[in-house]
Amino acid sequence: MHKKKSPHGDFDHMGEAINLVENFKVENVIFNCGTYNNLESDLIKVLDKKKIKNYSCIKQLNVDKYKLQFLNTREYNSENDNSNVIYLKLNNYKFLFMGDAGIEKEEDILDKYNIKNIDFLKVGHHGSNTSSHKKFINAINPKNSIISVGKNNRYGHPKESVLKILSNSKIYRTDIHGSIKIKLNKNGYIIQTNFNYKNIL
Repeated sequence: MHKKKSPHGDFDHMGEAINLVENFKVENVIFNCGTYNNLESDLIKVLDKKKIKNYSCIKQLNVDKYKLQFLNTREYNSENDNSNVIYLKLNNYKFLFMGDAGIEKEEDILDKYNIKNIDFLKVGHHGSNTSSHKKFINAINPKNSIISVGKNNRYGHPKESVLKILSNSKIYRTDIHGSIKIKLNKNGYIIQTNFNYKNIL
C-alpha cells in the first residue's frame, strides 16, 4: 500500500505529486490544514478523477502498529505554518518532521504538546532562520538534526545562526552528505549517508 503525504503545498514539497499519482498506485493522499492553493487544487482534480481518497487536517495516521501524530495547532495565514508537522515513535526512538513550519507554529506546538528529547529531527524549512528558534530546539533537545537542502541554493540555507542553534546535535545535510538513511534495530541505529557511515550502535 502506498500513501502520499503532502507536508504542505509549495512546489518544492509537492510539485511532482500529480506525476506520482499518475505513475504509482496511490490509495490515499493527506493534505495539511488550511485552504488549498493552485497546486493542491489541481492535484485534487486528478485524485477525484482517479477516485483516490484524500484527507486534510487529520490528527493521526496508523501504519501497521505505528502511529503518526499530526501536531495540529490552528490554521495560519502562512502556507509554511500550515505545514504538517508529524511526530512518530518507532522502536522507542522519537522522530519529528517539521515541514516548513516557522517560529509561530513552533511556539504553539510547545504550548499544546509535550514533545522533548527527539532522537531524529527533520529540521524545519531547510535550515531557514524563519524556523528552528532557540527556545524550540532547546525544548525538544534533538540528538540528530537532518537538513534537506540543495547544494549552493539561492537562499543560502541552512543559515549559520540555525546551525549554531542545532550545534548540540549531530547535524546531517543533504547538500554535504547526500541521501541520508536511518536504520533501526533492537541494538540501536545506524545513520548511513552517500559519503560515509555513522555507526551509533
